[in-house]
Amino acid sequence: MGTAAKPTRANRTITVDFRDEATYFHLMEDGKAFLECVLAFILSLGFQLTHKATCGGGGGLTRHSHYVRVRLGGVTIWRLQCTMCKAVFTVLPHFVLRYRSMRPEVARDALLATHGGLSLERCAVIGHISPMVLYRLVCALGHQSVVTVLTRCGLPLPRYILADEKHSRCLTDKVYLPTVVSGRVMWHLGYTEEVSTAALTQSYGVFQRAASQQEPLYRVQGVLTDGFDSTTKSLRTLFPGARLGNCLRHAITKLPKKLVAIASPVRKALRSQFHTLLHRARQRKGLRVFALGQRLRRFANLVATTAGAAHGERVQHGFQDKKAGWYAVLADPRMPVTSTLLDQAHHAIDRKLFMMKAFHHPKGNQQAFLRGLGHLYNLVPYQRRAQHAGQCGVEVEGGTVPTRDWFLNLQILTSGGFR
Repeated sequence: MGTAAKPTRANRTITVDFRDEATYFHLMEDGKAFLECVLAFILSLGFQLTHKATCGGGGGLTRHSHYVRVRLGGVTIWRLQCTMCKAVFTVLPHFVLRYRSMRPEVARDALLATHGGLSLERCAVIGHISPMVLYRLVCALGHQSVVTVLTRCGLPLPRYILADEKHSRCLTDKVYLPTVVSGRVMWHLGYTEEVSTAALTQSYGVFQRAASQQEPLYRVQGVLTDGFDSTTKSLRTLFPGARLGNCLRHAITKLPKKLVAIASPVRKALRSQFHTLLHRARQRKGLRVFALGQRLRRFANLVATTAGAAHGERVQHGFQDKKAGWYAVLADPRMPVTSTLLDQAHHAIDRKLFMMKAFHHPKGNQQAFLRGLGHLYNLVPYQRRAQHAGQCGVEVEGGTVPTRDWFLNLQILTSGGFR
């Protein structure tokens, strides 16, 4: 006899900013003042509480019960109840994290140190917590969709994106991280063990479905890739009307690899001329005026004359495969030209994965962990390594650390917010 699936409980936790702990403990002595403060905070943010489906409204909130968080020094937590549907809401003060026996400032410092490039072990030493607790904290962030969090932060969905998948390692296995960025914002960070068209379509499809839920008429107008065949096919399936462009920087860096067994000065000279050709193509007034296809054929003939017919034919075949993607980049001035920002994002994430042993475990929750790192990459400003890692692990641009309000907003987003 099969067992029925257990229904998912609605999140009815309310995180309220009481400004400081003294105000919270003072309000705990006056139940009416405490309830009025909570209601004023909810109304000021314009959120609605998640009542039961049978609730017809018209009721009020009253005190239900309380309990004590012993590991946080005996902090008393109140519960409120709707007088109509009997739904119970837990009121968490801003200095208490849901399901976590650590204070927000400790979690904030540990997460900043993690984003700054320190290992889980060193971040745990800084925050006086265990590495597994920090790992679970990052995974807790990763349970929220990147697209959902960014749109709630007020960012519009991107019309032009960069998409690529970089390889990493989970123990001895080679894995891949399909990523979507727009500017310095990471919109998707996936995890797959293979780079087939089906696997990449499934991973990039997570971004496409999440974006469509936020904006049903959402359409991507342009996508820049490195020209990998599986990536191109998967993106063409997910975004059929979008321009698919090929990165110009990849074209320049990969040219010397096609010119094997010839002198290095010759390769460098040809690479320099090819760079000049693409640079002038970007400065043109129109593609027809510039005649890109004709100039590519002339360059292939130059390679054949300089390095040999075999090299010229190999370069010509490469041009035929990538030329359509270069035309797509040059035809629309709003299209990204190079994948530099995507590579920078990958390098930042890969440095963290190299030092985080929790990722390199076959039974770990890699997808949630990666998504949590993506949230840190987006929500924490662009940073450099800290000279004094004992303080918070990183030194923020401008010499200032994000305020408590920043982590309060992050806590509200990751706890499910209000309904």
